[in-house]
This record gives sequence, C-alpha cells and structure tokens, in this order.
Amino acid sequence: MKKLLWLLPVIPLICVSFAPSGDAQTKPKRINRAIELLEQDQTIYYFTEGRGGSQGGYKEGLALAKTWAEMIIYEMEFGAYDVTELREFMAGLVAAGPTPTGHRTPAVQVVLPFGGYDEATVRANHWIVQQVLAAGVHGVTMNHARTLGAVRAFVETARFAHRKGPEPIGEGMRGNGGQLNASRIWGITPGEYIRKADPWPLNPEGEMLLGLKIEDRYALEVSELTAKTPGIGYAEWGPGDMGLSFGIPELHDPPYPKALEDARARVRAACKAGGIAFLDVVKEHNVEDRIREGVRIGAASSKAIADKGRAFSRNR
Repeated sequence: MKKLLWLLPVIPLICVSFAPSGDAQTKPKRINRAIELLEQDQTIYYFTEGRGGSQGGYKEGLALAKTWAEMIIYEMEFGAYDVTELREFMAGLVAAGPTPTGHRTPAVQVVLPFGGYDEATVRANHWIVQQVLAAGVHGVTMNHARTLGAVRAFVETARFAHRKGPEPIGEGMRGNGGQLNASRIWGITPGEYIRKADPWPLNPEGEMLLGLKIEDRYALEVSELTAKTPGIGYAEWGPGDMGLSFGIPELHDPPYPKALEDARARVRAACKAGGIAFLDVVKEHNVEDRIREGVRIGAASSKAIADKGRAFSRNR
C-alpha cells in the first residue's frame, strides 16, 4: 500500500483553486453535485460494479475523477475498512479533477461497515463515521436501519458537536480536527467546512447526504418512521438482503416474489412520505418507468442508461 505521507505536499497545491477548468461558463452551485440535482427533483446516477461500490486508493481516484456518474459509492460494508486508502482515493479525485460539470470531485458516498441494529451499536461506532468523514467524502450510508433510535443516533454521529436539533435529534458527535483534511479535499477553509459539512435537507446549506439501507424485514417495519428522520436524505430497499431476510437467498434482480415487491413498494412510499430520495437499480428498459414512479438515485451499469434517464428527466 502506498504511504499517505508522499501525498501531503500534493494536497495543498491541488486545493488552492475551486474554479473549474474548461468551460468558463460552468460554475457549480454546490460542492455536492448529487444534492445540486436532487434539489431540482432530478434523478442522479452512480455506477454499479462488484458489490455495488468502488474501492481502492490514489490511482483508482485518478481513474474515476472524470466519471459520467454524479455519485461514487465507496464500499466499506464488505470491503476492507482502510481510511488511509480512502484518503488517497479522495486525493486522487482532486488531482485529476475537476469533473466535466466543474465540480471539484464527484460526490462520494461511503457505505459504513456497521449496521443500525440498535442505538447502542451506532453510538459505539461513532468514531468510524468521524474518521470516514474526515477523509473528505460527501456522505455516508448506514445498512440495516432497524430502529428509530439507531437512525437518530446516525444523524448525530455525522454532525459537529455544536449542532443541535431539531427534536428529536440531539447534539452532534463530530469533534474538532477532522475538518482540516476534509476542507482541503473540498477546496474550502476549515471554518467553511464546519459550516457546510452538515446533512441536507435538514440544513438547506448542508453539503452532506446521509442514506439508509432499509434492507430487512425488521427495518421494513419502522420504515415509515426512519424515512422521516430529520437529516436523512435518501433510502434504498436492498433486494439482496431483503430477500435473504425473507428466506429467499441470492435474489438480487427482478422478477421478485410478492413479498419483495410489497417491501419495495413500502420503502418507496415511505421515502415519498418522508420527502427523501428513493434509490433503486435502473436498467435501460425501465429507467423511464423508474423515474416516473419516484426513483431519484439510480444504480446504473452504464453511461447509456444514465443518459437515457437524464434525457427523459429534462423533458418530463
């Protein structure tokens, strides 16, 4: 593994300017491209590979800096928990940026290595969220969101300690220090980072997305409550794990049995009622239908699928 030390002289140099190169008319409205589009009720896309996310370090970041996707899912649920490698990945994105839309990097969402089985589990693992966000990513996703207390605690782990409420969200848990590296990646000052690194849409000026995997029958039973938790920006239904929970292993793709179709519909409805984005897999033959029914984060296997969806969204 490469040592992070050799990257340190590079990062200050590549973080001096936030202005995009190329088209002088292109000026991002936000740091987080995903939030920028979700605010406009547009569907965003991320590339699915392997178990649904990217991994790797500096060279992988270089390779993905110009991706066609608005969001990169960085997989730590089943992949190795290696924050040094994650920091290198983010530095690679910056070094090879900006994106075609002028953003410093694509939005990067990390799937966390612990589940929301209960509030105590989430609070005990707050340090993981703190370390991941300090790498400069733009959001985190918690799997198996089984209890309302766990989801509320999840929001608190992602906020700085001076942030409070609204009820029933308590005070944030992030401490001082993590803003230094993250602000370099975002291309802003540490003080600006503290102001902007807060969950959207809870904070309309926030640049972070918090997501939930409502992916088993226990999480499903409280989905109407968890999807309304202040600070949550999106949720997905996780057909693989949902199927496993219902005793149907290795069932990732449609057609789904009625139990899973009902689960998907329930999570989609919970997202709509909670005013958050619904994430699902989109294919070339169904991307337009998925957008019509409310999918706003699409897991796509190719640029062609995303382009077809974008064209439909612009004209609908």
